[in-house]
Amino acid sequence: MMRIGIFFGGQAREREISFAGGKTAMAHINKALFSPIPVFVDGLGNFILIKEELIFQESIRNFFPPAAYQTAPFSVYTESLMDLSDYDAMIASIGTKISPAEFSAHFDFAFIAMHGPGAEDGSIQGLLEWFNIPYSGPSLLGSSIGIDKIKQNDWLKKSVGLNKKYFVLQRADYEAFGRETLFEQVKKAIGIPFVAKAPHQGSSIGLAFVKEDSLEVFDQAIKKCLFIQEIYREHWITYSEDQQVEVLQKMVNLDEGIGFPVRFNHQVYAHPAELLSALREYFTHTVTKACIHSMHSEDAVLLEAFVNGNEFSCGVIQTPKGESVALPPTEIVIDESVEVFDFNAKYKSKLTRKRIPMDASLQHLQEIQVQVKQAFDDLGFGVCTRIDGFLTSEGVVVLHDPNTIPGMSPSSLIFKQTAEIGLTVTDSITYFIRQSIRERMRNGKNYHAFRKLLEGLDQAIAEVLAEKVAQEPQVITIDPADLENSFEAAKQAAARLAALGNQPYQVVVPMELEEGEVEYVLHVAQLAKESGKEMMESMHQGVHPLIAHTRQAGSEITAFYTR
Repeated sequence: MMRIGIFFGGQAREREISFAGGKTAMAHINKALFSPIPVFVDGLGNFILIKEELIFQESIRNFFPPAAYQTAPFSVYTESLMDLSDYDAMIASIGTKISPAEFSAHFDFAFIAMHGPGAEDGSIQGLLEWFNIPYSGPSLLGSSIGIDKIKQNDWLKKSVGLNKKYFVLQRADYEAFGRETLFEQVKKAIGIPFVAKAPHQGSSIGLAFVKEDSLEVFDQAIKKCLFIQEIYREHWITYSEDQQVEVLQKMVNLDEGIGFPVRFNHQVYAHPAELLSALREYFTHTVTKACIHSMHSEDAVLLEAFVNGNEFSCGVIQTPKGESVALPPTEIVIDESVEVFDFNAKYKSKLTRKRIPMDASLQHLQEIQVQVKQAFDDLGFGVCTRIDGFLTSEGVVVLHDPNTIPGMSPSSLIFKQTAEIGLTVTDSITYFIRQSIRERMRNGKNYHAFRKLLEGLDQAIAEVLAEKVAQEPQVITIDPADLENSFEAAKQAAARLAALGNQPYQVVVPMELEEGEVEYVLHVAQLAKESGKEMMESMHQGVHPLIAHTRQAGSEITAFYTR
């Protein structure tokens, strides 16, 4: 059985999203094929074989740093610890620290659930290659392109054309020249409205819209992308002590703040308690605002002209032989009350939903698939990449922001899209592992070792599928009279059986027809819907022509991983 190290955590602002992906992989990985081993990467770059039960905590900060090392009233990450004298003992309380040279003694393959800088940019991939550990996702080249939003635009223009204006604002220019002059340059180059992006972040972090001709709005957008937070004295002095603590706790939280450590008034502060004392002292002697900079910032900001159109996301995967297959374009339907599709709107709000395929003509949907497939091939990606974009009212496809490590929660777009061709979350994880080993064989290193690993896995997949075919499937029934509760219970039961790997099952819905009651067997895509109501709607709507076409294109993939 192949040992899979599931890497989560890291130094990126997206570490909690990484944590969610680690949970998904641990819960859904095929236990008949793989032995999962959770590997927590802390904020200081240590690799820790953590106790398995800890990965099902609500947040990383629930177990690390442990409660005894947290300084009330703040909840912080390891970067904020002021005393590291017993750090090894702290690590020992949650697991065992290992060095990269010891990886091969503990696992055969690294499944990367991490996101952002250090995780998607080729850093961890290069480390794993150095120590001869095959890993999930694209190569170093694909990873490097996948994290750089500025270079992506340049490469997409060469690949599929890019009908979009963009402007790169260098930090040095922002600090050296007047805001008015820069704003005028930007307006002349790309107009208003436009979107500002931190070019090396993921998960919609460091994102702001400028929708009006306002110097103040422009300046605040640039500061957000450079991870600069300002606190005004007139506001600070009205806060209670608890409110002051709340302001700094939000600064710690990576989904709404800039993260620690920070630089303020020419000094570096690792812990919010230190900064709190400094701010209280600062505002007793000065009337100016406090300007606080994250130590992990950007050297430039990408500004892109706003595109009027429907936003979509479209994954691309590969057949066992390596031919790319575009999945169904998915529309992100956003409630009108959401002004900015940022981190919280994407991951925490219930005001967005997914429509598969997006609401467009068959011709336009197929054009999207053609372009994302071409971009996937031309930009050197492999295994899986989710490419976002817009379809304008004129029918023009505008691609942007390839994501080489898509979100890994069960409700993530990539799992919704692979479900359309018949893959469960468990099947998809098996695909990621298997196809990644195949991709590692292309780099000219350790070819025969990786080939042996691949052949062993392919044989194991075939044997497990044969074992499933020989058994009667377990039937899971959804009760239409208690639709939502029954649907959710069925999804959970199906997920547990799928993760066992060798247990066949069917999910059925009793239906009354003229000839009597029949049991409708759900397709994987129908079981992947967000609610019982959506599932019932999909049963009555039938299969969209684009979905039927995509299933045919991906039939070799489906046949390889399922029966």
